[in-house]
Amino acid sequence: APPPQQLDPEHTGFIGADTFTGLVHSHELPLDPAKLDMLVALAQSNERGQVCYQELVDLISSKRSSSFKRAIANGQRALPRDGLLEEPGLGVYKRFVRYVAYEILPREVDRHWYFYRHRSCPPPVFMASVTLAQIIVFLCYGARLNKWVLQTYHPEYMKSPLVYHPGHRARAWRFLTYMFMHVGLEQLGFNALLQLMIGVPLEMVHGLLRISLLYLAGVLAGSLTVSITDMRAPVVGGSGGVYALCSAHLANVVMNWAGMRCPYKLLRMVLALVCMSSEVGRAVWLRFSPPLPASGPQPSFMAHLAGAVVGVSMGLTILRSYEERLRDQCGWWVVLLAYGTFLLFAIFWNVFAYDLLGAHIPPPP
Repeated sequence: APPPQQLDPEHTGFIGADTFTGLVHSHELPLDPAKLDMLVALAQSNERGQVCYQELVDLISSKRSSSFKRAIANGQRALPRDGLLEEPGLGVYKRFVRYVAYEILPREVDRHWYFYRHRSCPPPVFMASVTLAQIIVFLCYGARLNKWVLQTYHPEYMKSPLVYHPGHRARAWRFLTYMFMHVGLEQLGFNALLQLMIGVPLEMVHGLLRISLLYLAGVLAGSLTVSITDMRAPVVGGSGGVYALCSAHLANVVMNWAGMRCPYKLLRMVLALVCMSSEVGRAVWLRFSPPLPASGPQPSFMAHLAGAVVGVSMGLTILRSYEERLRDQCGWWVVLLAYGTFLLFAIFWNVFAYDLLGAHIPPPP
């Protein structure tokens, strides 16, 4: 950026309207179109047409200032560029990036910002890696057991060190690793499809750390909820994480309905709700009316519901804070406190409640 004394000779901390306009029109600043839009938005949000020098520096270094966010919220600016849908001459990958921007983000300015600053590296590796690992584990157990549907009825299935079983609560890793095991091909296919269709675009926009946190929080909440509400049942499948992602995305679409430009959004939302409800209904049926004789209780469906609760609470907070630090959001700390309280309660429950209540859990395999 140009030195402060050149842009702000009186050391007021602001750049005058004439200086700012000259910078933009003379292209002295190496800014991409998205940043030019934002600088214009900052100037329009100020009655005197001034821009804070620090805001200019932040934008050049790919940071969006708080005053720019306020300008957006107050509706004090209009984007000078056409919508991304009119962007001509895009390659296949950039068209996919544009699709992701309209699929996930509710405001045109956010879509511009994401589209122009997006880089293909690093790729969305978390959701792809989790899905690949789940497929590999399923294929290994399918070949070993020679069973591809209703694997939980096989006497050797529950002996896996990955499955959560109430008799193995002390093995804490099982509260997470159960997400790699699945009842059968139909459950794996449903989860893998949603993880790739919804999880990958979410990770492309919001980043690996946020989406992995949301997914794993849903998985952990799922197994802990089962240990509290369905104390005799095991848990398998990644539905807790999948439902956290899906419910967060659907809630974000509903909360920003007018701004979302994804095609056929009402029809797609109805189909998603029908599919998710059908999957929960199938899990309830397998839990209470198993089609085959079983040696013990079948996997619980409560992980689905726990994941949905995590998605609507924690997930919605994460998705609404695009390009903003979570620690600066009051709602994030409230959600984090609630989740931490739940974790502490669940830990104490697993340590003491089973013995105090005299729960008759099936013997561990």
